[in-house]
Amino acid sequence: MKTRPNILFIMCDQLRADALGCTGNWVKTPNIDRIANEGVRFSNCVTNSPVCLPARVSLATGRYPHNTGVWDNCPFELPEGTPTWMAAIRNEGYRTSLFGKAALHRRGPDIRNFEHVLNSYGLDDVDEIRGPRASVDTICHMTARWESLGLLEAFRKDINERVGKNKTLVRPSPLPLAEYYDVYVGQQAKNYLHNYNRPQPWFCWVSFGGPHEPWDTPEPYASIYRPDHMPDPVKRPRVRDHGPKGELDQKFAESPGRIGNARELRASYAGKVTLIDDQIGKILKEIETRGEWDRTIILFTSDHGEMNGDYDLIHKSNFLNPAVRIPLIVRKPELKGSSLAGKIIESPVELFDAGPTLTDFAGAKISYTHFAQSLAPLFQDPNIERRQFAISEFALEMMYLDRDWKLMLNRDGEPYRLFDVKKDPREMDDLIGQKQSEAVIAELKSKLLDRRKQTENV
Repeated sequence: MKTRPNILFIMCDQLRADALGCTGNWVKTPNIDRIANEGVRFSNCVTNSPVCLPARVSLATGRYPHNTGVWDNCPFELPEGTPTWMAAIRNEGYRTSLFGKAALHRRGPDIRNFEHVLNSYGLDDVDEIRGPRASVDTICHMTARWESLGLLEAFRKDINERVGKNKTLVRPSPLPLAEYYDVYVGQQAKNYLHNYNRPQPWFCWVSFGGPHEPWDTPEPYASIYRPDHMPDPVKRPRVRDHGPKGELDQKFAESPGRIGNARELRASYAGKVTLIDDQIGKILKEIETRGEWDRTIILFTSDHGEMNGDYDLIHKSNFLNPAVRIPLIVRKPELKGSSLAGKIIESPVELFDAGPTLTDFAGAKISYTHFAQSLAPLFQDPNIERRQFAISEFALEMMYLDRDWKLMLNRDGEPYRLFDVKKDPREMDDLIGQKQSEAVIAELKSKLLDRRKQTENV
């Protein structure tokens, strides 16, 4: 009987697509680059929603926000026992685990008492954390450790000071490097694999809390990158004063001024990405030490991106590239030495495609209705188009993206941004309102609404 592969699923929080060595030229990520060099990188991947909760609920279920009703961060939690692709992998005989952020339930304040909820989603072994800000008032194994070491109050004070006028504050975390949350997640996962001695193949989801803001990268990573070496933020283009408006226009109105320390934000952000990359390197080394490198599949991605001062915006919650485009890299051992190793596939894909892809690799089957697409067939024929275009949804709005065009519809279904992806990759020239764009807009809008109609009945 053929030995089934182990599966390492690595996920970051708020990692934009260009913030890797293999996708941009301003962040050093040799370990993630190694995964890309030995695997396949999907260069046109978008999140199902450019905000945490709806993106992660869609990832877990394979359903769009218009199916789940989760359009923004809100007091929602995935019901206990909801069928997921993680459960399908477990049912195939895998031992499943999660280390880090899930954000699928809101039980608390002591989430150690609710591991059974994650068990019901299909995850056997759990060490869950919340994001940096939520960790202020959430008890988990990590924050309990901080308290025992006398670190928790300093962490709380630091986070609480990063509000209002200080929301773009850049300074190192008061946590020592060894106790920093992304180090905690990486080390817990590494130690779990080091001690793993079960007969079943393992599925391990490593879900980092970074590089999500705050910009609190610890030393020595805080000093790796100089602000003056960071790329200039994309300037905000002139905004139309007439015609349909949407959430992006609201974001512009809420942030009318320039982000004065954008390069400083980027330097801190880049340091945090490199810190995470180093932790990934330690996990990869552990897998090699176990002699399992040649039978371990790796999928690397993020839930959404981060504006980091582009267009004078921070955070996410819009359909511009820094917020909506994410990395998606898949490494299979059998690709080594093949023509596919290091290949870049431009076919549009969506975040939740990760689920059925890993399920297929595990030899498992998803038995519930979902709208994600397995990318496994592309490893036999990379020219296959699993979908002609990708979509993303947020705040009752929808976005269309193919290789040529991006279209945004507001909550009333009105087109309010159109970009020529190839001619205008920085999204500076909005084509809405131009006579020559009317036919393109009508066609793309029709495709987008057809996709929604085809996926509405669950």
